[in-house]
Amino acid sequence: MSHIAIPIPNLPGKQNIDIQVIINNEVKSLHYKGELFYWDECENPTGHRADCISEMLTKHDPAWTVYYIGAPTDKFVPITFVDRESKKWMQIR
Repeated sequence: MSHIAIPIPNLPGKQNIDIQVIINNEVKSLHYKGELFYWDECENPTGHRADCISEMLTKHDPAWTVYYIGAPTDKFVPITFVDRESKKWMQIR
């Protein structure tokens, strides 16, 4: 699968991102969402950050799957999700 990078403005809170693509005259809507996960929301905020991310993701909506984990800061880690239907469509192409 090829990739295209599209800059998304940094806005507070959750970001729902809908993209319509046309590939070889086939139109498809892809659905993403971006969220910031704050370290202080972990059960053990001073523990290993990988464990913290894993803990936070276990509470996430299973209709969405992790697409990309961004660069963490001292306060949060940005994570982009894709809905399962969009992911299936991308994988069969």
